[in-house]
Amino acid sequence: MTLMLALQLCSVFGITSLLAFGGGNAVIPQFEQQTVSVYHWLTAQQFTDSFAIAQAAPGPSTLIVSLLGYRAGGIWGALIATAAMVVPTGLIVYGLAKVWDRGHGDKPFRHALQDGLAPITVGLILAGGVVVARQAESHWLQVAMTVVATIVLCATKINPLIVAVCCGFAGYLLGA
Repeated sequence: MTLMLALQLCSVFGITSLLAFGGGNAVIPQFEQQTVSVYHWLTAQQFTDSFAIAQAAPGPSTLIVSLLGYRAGGIWGALIATAAMVVPTGLIVYGLAKVWDRGHGDKPFRHALQDGLAPITVGLILAGGVVVARQAESHWLQVAMTVVATIVLCATKINPLIVAVCCGFAGYLLGA
């Protein structure tokens, strides 16, 4: 691992961490642009595969950061990318939480800010889904299963894990 790569990882993931309202999935488009298009650490397929692995694994949505860092610079790349993603925002949140809880209990500004950030978070997460969907190799059966799964999840209270397992099984049986 070179010093230049370490600095690039810190820059990409440190700056991006400041935009990650809603977790790692909110900044997937930025991760994709930086790791695939700007620095060429990964191919589009490797990025999509890393995203799929991160989503399938238990743990936080920022797990993708460790995978992207690993692909860029091995174990040190994973450690540096993860630290760059977690440390800056962790320090900011820690500091803000102390101030926020000290005297801003039920103030209208607090509720307005939280209500305003909610749709931004949803939009960022949806943008991440679009980026990954565009790169995925898709067969018409996969698209159909995605549409059906989305409708089922939006219209019912079925556990998403059950829907994911059913789609995986259907994809296996249908060869999609």
